[in-house]
Amino acid sequence: MRCHGAKALWVGGYLEVRLNRQSKNKTTLMPNYMNAITYYQERYRPQYHFSPERNWMNDPNGLVYAHGLYHLFYQHNPLGDQWGHMSWGHAVSRDLVHWQHWPVALWETDEVMIFSGSAVLDVYNTSGLGTLDNPPLVAIYTGHYKTMEKQAQHLAYSLDRGRSWIPYAGNPVLDIGERDFRDPKVFWHAPEAQWIMVVALAAARKIQIYASKNLKEWTLRSTFGPAGAVEGVWECPDLFPLLVEGEPGSVRWVLKVDVNPGGPTGGSGSQYFIGYFDGSRFTPEEPVAVGQAHARWVDYGADFYAAITWFGAPGEDLYRLWVGWMNNWLYAHAIPTSPWRGQLSLARRVSLRRIGGRLHLVQAPVPSLSTLRQRYWAIENQPIVGEQRLAIQGKTLELIAAFVVGKARVVGLKVRVGEGEETVIGYEVATQRIFVDRKRSGLVAFHPKFATRKEAKLPLEEGKLRLRVFVDWSSVEVFAGEGQVVFTELIFPKPESEGVVMFAEGGEAHLVSLEAWELASGWKAM
Repeated sequence: MRCHGAKALWVGGYLEVRLNRQSKNKTTLMPNYMNAITYYQERYRPQYHFSPERNWMNDPNGLVYAHGLYHLFYQHNPLGDQWGHMSWGHAVSRDLVHWQHWPVALWETDEVMIFSGSAVLDVYNTSGLGTLDNPPLVAIYTGHYKTMEKQAQHLAYSLDRGRSWIPYAGNPVLDIGERDFRDPKVFWHAPEAQWIMVVALAAARKIQIYASKNLKEWTLRSTFGPAGAVEGVWECPDLFPLLVEGEPGSVRWVLKVDVNPGGPTGGSGSQYFIGYFDGSRFTPEEPVAVGQAHARWVDYGADFYAAITWFGAPGEDLYRLWVGWMNNWLYAHAIPTSPWRGQLSLARRVSLRRIGGRLHLVQAPVPSLSTLRQRYWAIENQPIVGEQRLAIQGKTLELIAAFVVGKARVVGLKVRVGEGEETVIGYEVATQRIFVDRKRSGLVAFHPKFATRKEAKLPLEEGKLRLRVFVDWSSVEVFAGEGQVVFTELIFPKPESEGVVMFAEGGEAHLVSLEAWELASGWKAM
């Protein structure tokens, strides 16, 4: 069993000694920082994005809503700030903004590392691992066998609302003898009263779809792919239905598949397909050819990967909720943060909307972020010629802006502006392309692939550009248009770079409106 309660006071917090339940001969020292003054105040520490107290994190895992809590598990190295010793970290939230860290949920063993996966609340106790009165939380994850060069799907379950986890004695529950067979996403398919698993045959660039009545015995139903971007391995699939906004009764299914490398800007990225699912097979609505040029991207920035949706979240009949890893496998090992390495994007609502005659995946930050709003600025009806420094300033900001491009060649905003530093969010009128440029976003030389400019096509309606921008101590997220084009970018500016500039090049543009809020830290109330 894992021992709790053995603590020794140390400078900056407590040192907890834990006996690893699943690796019997290991004792892990885990700092638990509790200094209210310095907590989450390190240089570049995200203030309203999730990051672990210390050490490495990558993919979000096991997103499940149960008993009034959003559970967030994540790929975590409890022993260091580089990838390795993969286990599942754990945190919970009531609003997807304020998080409470819980102990590591699933620890690596001497034989198996705990790779990515999902979690469900087995309400009907189909697995027999709990009771109808106390249905189990069940985690379905990839076991990566260290010496056998094999990946297979495992179960663990909790009977105390996620506080502790028991590995299923019959593991693995799905083993096809493959080396690259990972990242199961499981959901309940009510029409056929069965569980569905989508899982990646990574090196083959295929997604397999399995069905089960009890979460323990799985039958292959179909295979999808290769399609779209195939330059790298396929990982972290998700499959979920969405109502089409404004079209009552119209439902489509979204299959999200990650690729690494081969993303839209190099390195890792996330693509999606829209279509139909009959309980066995996913069929794209439009023919999809193979090649990066045919991919539809979830995010056009460099730093959004491995997103999965929450199981059982409120409102899922109208939209889904997800969160992604805000990083890129090109340079994840080198980002200049300490004592943690890795963070997540904002939690987002995901929906489907017809724009310009075609269905698009649309994303928006969760509304509960508005609880962090503090100091407020508003500007209306101003011409823009050249650069204009605004009264708005801060390291944590939300900005909502609308521009008429007018006669300008390029129009937009610059954030985290300081001496020699800026992150540029601009729109090129002639090419109808929006871009984010972080070549001068502070510390950029730590990796040769970091200082880049990313862009995407964004046709405007009546010449009006709409932006919603979130700025944190080490990130910028841009939701453009109706949310059909999104950029997620890490940045590492100096703390004193707090300025905001609006600009127009090559002619006059017009600012219709700009609202801005300074955002409070989501960690202050911990």
